[in-house]
Amino acid sequence: MYYIIYAITYLFSLLPFFILYTISDAAYFLLFRVMKYRKQIVLNNLDIAFPEKSPQDKLAIASKFYRNLTDTFIETIKLISISDKAFSERAIINLDQCNALASKGRDLHFHSGHQMNWEYAHLAISKNLETPWVGIYQPIQNKALDRIYLKIRRRYNAIMVSTYEFKSRMHTIFSGRYALGLVADQNPAINEKGSWLNFFSKAAPFVAVPDKIARRKDAVVVFVKIVKIKRGHYKFIPIIIREHGNTLEAGELTMLFRDFLEENIREAPENYLWSHRRWKWTFHDALQKQWIDNIPPLQGPDQNQA
Repeated sequence: MYYIIYAITYLFSLLPFFILYTISDAAYFLLFRVMKYRKQIVLNNLDIAFPEKSPQDKLAIASKFYRNLTDTFIETIKLISISDKAFSERAIINLDQCNALASKGRDLHFHSGHQMNWEYAHLAISKNLETPWVGIYQPIQNKALDRIYLKIRRRYNAIMVSTYEFKSRMHTIFSGRYALGLVADQNPAINEKGSWLNFFSKAAPFVAVPDKIARRKDAVVVFVKIVKIKRGHYKFIPIIIREHGNTLEAGELTMLFRDFLEENIREAPENYLWSHRRWKWTFHDALQKQWIDNIPPLQGPDQNQA
């Protein structure tokens, strides 16, 4: 079954961008206008993130989000056959500072959020970074599609490690030089083990592991800003937050990442993955030990994200 699906997607990827974007436009119409895929979740999330915006403004953001979502899927499939030259023209990044630190034997931890197109960001770093690149990913339930995405993500020899394997493989990964890629803005698998803090106008859990391992490994901490230049063209800006992770206090990296993520989302809210139920958990007294923010828990608007 995998080979059949891969053959179909490969042939699909050979189509020129103008045809692929026409298909993306049709998919947008179906998802947003007809099927209303997760539309209530998206609007509820936007209520929490931007309570000050009017319903019309939030609906406009939602509409642009769905366009970017379908584009992201189409652009990712295109990665199966796109040439190195064409990809480099569409994914601009300057890693000179990071490569200079890597040449001195430093390990680097890259942090970013689910801003579009995160798959381009992964490949751009993998292609241009002069040290082994390790990407942490969440497996896709469909086995065939998961294999296709892994094939795409390994294009420039990235070492892909699923979230389920990370604990068992981390000692091998960290035994030599490496750079680690973490898109850690989603809910932790077990929210009682996450770090809780305010995210926009409501408390939410963040994965605590990136904060811990950056300090333990004394890694160079890099945040990656994703800027959409125009349709299908992106600029990725690596920002070195701390050259020595062991100088960070416990929880400090998580709060810095939260602030960075909020700022970037506010700049281009339509480029964030709003279809994820980011605020599905509610903070309660039993989680007090996991609270790391300097500000008490915010409740946000009363929303039902069922």
